[in-house]
Amino acid sequence: MSSCTPVSASSGESALQHAPLHPPSDWIQRWSHLVPTGARVLDVACGPGRHMRWFAELGFAVTGVDRSGEALASAARFGEVIEADIEGDIWPLAGRQFGGVVVTNYLWRPNFSDILASVAPGGVLIYETFAIGNESVGRPARAEFLLQPGELLGLCKGLRIIAYEDGFLEEPARFVQRIVARRETAPATELFRARLGRSV
Repeated sequence: MSSCTPVSASSGESALQHAPLHPPSDWIQRWSHLVPTGARVLDVACGPGRHMRWFAELGFAVTGVDRSGEALASAARFGEVIEADIEGDIWPLAGRQFGGVVVTNYLWRPNFSDILASVAPGGVLIYETFAIGNESVGRPARAEFLLQPGELLGLCKGLRIIAYEDGFLEEPARFVQRIVARRETAPATELFRARLGRSV
């Protein structure tokens, strides 16, 4: 199989028994209203599609990328899916941008710049994953999968930070960082002057 394979939404659909999906992250639910109306949403490491379903039900076109064909067989119900090993191969979405980019429970630092490049002007990145400290309560516990204090803020330099949290959450117990960041369509000074009705 090639490293980047679009999967048809109808492939084996009639015979496929889908497992129940977990509810969407409360962070995703809280900030999804910031995705521009009519935009397409990208779910990175989408798994079986819990966040693809959330955005599809809100009326957005959605794209999910994951390396698990089995997971994508479920996710394909909700939109476009792409089977790709985004850690071992080239980024499969080069040149494409999205009004919303969603990442949860996933960290692979080498492709963070590709994820950021996928955020269109005016679009938002909604990101949530495990942070240092999580090794004391469960998995993941390896440092390469845990964000260092303030790391997401540094990784999102150049975007406008709208919300950021770094700490411990209960039920289930976990340490996380989560961020919402927008790629502005113009420098802040230009936006400010435009709102005042002044020429730039």
